[in-house]
Amino acid sequence: MGAQSSSTASNSGFNDKIKPPTDAQHAGVKDSIDQCPHFQQHQKQSATEQKTYPSECPMSGSTGNNNDVNPLNMMPPANQMPAPDQPFPLSTNRVTSNIPKVSDKDENWVYPSPQMFWNAMLRKGWRWQDDALAAADMENIVRMHNINNELAWMEVLKWEALHANECMTPRLASFGGKAKDFSPRARIRSWMGYQLPFDRHDWIVDRCGKRVRYIIDYYDSEKLDHDSLTFTLLDVRPAFDSFSAVWDRTRAAWWRWTVRDSYDTAEAKTRDELIKTAKRELDNKREPLRAS
Repeated sequence: MGAQSSSTASNSGFNDKIKPPTDAQHAGVKDSIDQCPHFQQHQKQSATEQKTYPSECPMSGSTGNNNDVNPLNMMPPANQMPAPDQPFPLSTNRVTSNIPKVSDKDENWVYPSPQMFWNAMLRKGWRWQDDALAAADMENIVRMHNINNELAWMEVLKWEALHANECMTPRLASFGGKAKDFSPRARIRSWMGYQLPFDRHDWIVDRCGKRVRYIIDYYDSEKLDHDSLTFTLLDVRPAFDSFSAVWDRTRAAWWRWTVRDSYDTAEAKTRDELIKTAKRELDNKREPLRAS
């Protein structure tokens, strides 16, 4: 780990929130999305890639070469070195997320630096000569990416709150990208005339020893929010891997159906507050983590 006006959506109320976009709207959003390595679908492993430490990006897709890939995030070793033909210097500072990771230490996942994003884009076949991209654009791309991850984790915590009696400290164990592996929910929505998600990730959450899989579908938003630099609608829900997950989603659907008016108002307010909180916390947490 995500600029369009971002909204987070979960489960059954989601279909009412998104209408099929026009071709013009979709094209405008796609121009912004195509610049981020999170949304590139084809990757090329650089033969000159320097190996330092694993990337810890909760929105990174799988790589084309699996010979030296971190199984927790499906990413090759991080590369903080400037590319040979890079037109301007980029920051190597990284920001610590608010997403706890499974480890013996009290650690959180760490987001990639602008330099790491640049190198990731090159690995995926991107040519910077084809785009008018400045150093400030890379900073914004990283910021969008990080905010989307924070919002996704907050959505996960809403679901995990249903199990607070058994675990108060859920943590993100691993994640991976499945851009073209559309979920049944996404396919059904597309048959109804709605857009397909432009990406999908599966997050494995550790619920105090129990592993729970969450599906995150990423949809284009219809509006660009320049203030929050968010552009994605998130559909986050537990996968139908267990009776517990089925029961959770059934309960959530029932609550939304029976208290729809009050739910819609509260959800919109909560969504806006989450975006502001994520933006503020990340802006205040720009602690440089140097590559070793």
